[in-house]
Amino acid sequence: MSDWHSWAAIAVFTGAYVLIITERIHRTAAALGGAGLMLLIGAIDDKAAFYSEHAGVDWNVIFLLLGMMAIVGVLRQTGVFEYLAIWSVKRARGKPFRVMAMLIVITAVASALLDNVTTVLLVAPVTLLVCERLGLRAAPFLIAEVFASNIGGTATLVGDPPNIIIASRAGLTFNDFLVHLAPIAVVLTGVLVVICRIMFRRDFVYDEERADEIMELEEREAIRDHRLLYQGLAVLALVIAGFVLHPVLHYEPSVVALLGAGLLIAVSKVETTEVLREVEWPTLAFFAGLFIMVGSLIETGVIGDLSKTLADAMGGNELGATMGLLFGSAALSGIVDNIPYVATMAPITADLVKDMGGAAGGHHVLWWALALGADLGGNATAIGASANVVVLGIAERNRQRISFWEFTKYGLVVTAITVALAALYLWLRYFALA
Repeated sequence: MSDWHSWAAIAVFTGAYVLIITERIHRTAAALGGAGLMLLIGAIDDKAAFYSEHAGVDWNVIFLLLGMMAIVGVLRQTGVFEYLAIWSVKRARGKPFRVMAMLIVITAVASALLDNVTTVLLVAPVTLLVCERLGLRAAPFLIAEVFASNIGGTATLVGDPPNIIIASRAGLTFNDFLVHLAPIAVVLTGVLVVICRIMFRRDFVYDEERADEIMELEEREAIRDHRLLYQGLAVLALVIAGFVLHPVLHYEPSVVALLGAGLLIAVSKVETTEVLREVEWPTLAFFAGLFIMVGSLIETGVIGDLSKTLADAMGGNELGATMGLLFGSAALSGIVDNIPYVATMAPITADLVKDMGGAAGGHHVLWWALALGADLGGNATAIGASANVVVLGIAERNRQRISFWEFTKYGLVVTAITVALAALYLWLRYFALA
């Protein structure tokens, strides 16, 4: 690609990003408009945009979301989310901060076992109902859950899509992630609870009357269709099993989710059109546009040049390289979605590992720096990670709109603190105490 294409791609991406930030037009329109311009100026062609594994639309992400949104849409009709909302509020005695702490821990643990996008799709509807029952603003609770999902997803190979890319490139196993990243993920989840207690303190308004009303409710009465609930939970269990058994079955999560959605619609009596109405189509379109825009930066060599400049600046200093990769990844993952960023950075990291005397794969600290930087950096802005975009879409659909800046002002604080603690963890474990 020519320099002209590179600069034009940067200009289009910057313009679209400014529109997303300022919210002059809807973020989906900005992303699709930017994608269209990238195709128009030739920064990327149709083959690369729609078929390239490296720079095109990540259809695995799109269809994973589509399948899980359909399953959640069916489950919503059973009343199970109302059941879980009442149950969780009763366990927390109606105290808002206790509710938030409970939801943070549940989201973090679930995000480690499932992927973080699936988790927020399941937890967000419960959260909206809890806040409605307690008369609370939903935004702080939803934002806290996104942070928890990205932190919890760091702990395992399947928790966050960037981890899957890193594991594939470095030859790492599920247990490797547990041993090296789960300890810091647990610590950061606890820290997140404390941070949220401070950041959202004004939103923890306890309404004793509302709390008493909920304490008198019987959660079992919320279930409207027991047969559909059993069918939905059975299919969801099969889908989760499919996710966990990915190393054995070799079916992509997107395939598992689509098979689950198709099976559930087939065995239940729910109308297909009703289920499809529950799908967050604007969110899926936003992802497609964002993938094409970032893919254009990859195709024109912009992201590759940035990554190589970062690698050259690191030199042979292992500690410097670790910290540079951690903080650089955190910064860049807040600007572009962390999936294409890691896809671009993984081969460069592999070269760095070799240059520093490590095996091409293995448990080198640079892989953990890349994973922590990309996963935790995804919390920085409203479009830093897939889970962020999904929750903003759900909130908007339920008239609980969260603006780009409302999310980002909290996200920058959480990212700064968690990445600093991750840096301390890497230094202590792999250098000071090694």
